[in-house]
Amino acid sequence: MPQISHPFGPLYNKESRVLILGSFPSVKSREQNFFYGHPQNRFWRVLAAILKENVPTSIEEKKTLLLSHHIALWDSLASCEIVGSADSSITHPIANDLSPIFHEADIRLLCFNGKKSEEIYQKFAPRHYEVPTICLPSTSPANAQFTLERLTEEWARVLRPVLECR
Repeated sequence: MPQISHPFGPLYNKESRVLILGSFPSVKSREQNFFYGHPQNRFWRVLAAILKENVPTSIEEKKTLLLSHHIALWDSLASCEIVGSADSSITHPIANDLSPIFHEADIRLLCFNGKKSEEIYQKFAPRHYEVPTICLPSTSPANAQFTLERLTEEWARVLRPVLECR
């Protein structure tokens, strides 16, 4: 199985305050060259509900939604071997270097979109940062135990205080 490199860079700017880390882009995300590209992934619906915005459809709308609300987005892995999109199949992980984001932005909270992202960061990240971290339930459709409503409640409880959402 070949090692697959992350096909696109992080999304952030100097005003980013929250960094959300996924594990590694799905097949659909790699095809679209942007985060959370699978239509069944609930990431964009959850964020839009929390931020009281329309669900973005284009990549530009997604970028605008994130950056206008001071959210940075990246993944824990720079490369790995993976079967399809299954986090459980990841082998030979190489972590992303998060230092450019932490150097350029005032990240106050690091959120993991699911346990695999947190596990990778804790085990393989070359450096850990002096900010609070929290593992949120995965927005993946594979996380069937969480309804969209429950995901939104869990994510809102963590993000609203930091992002000052109404």
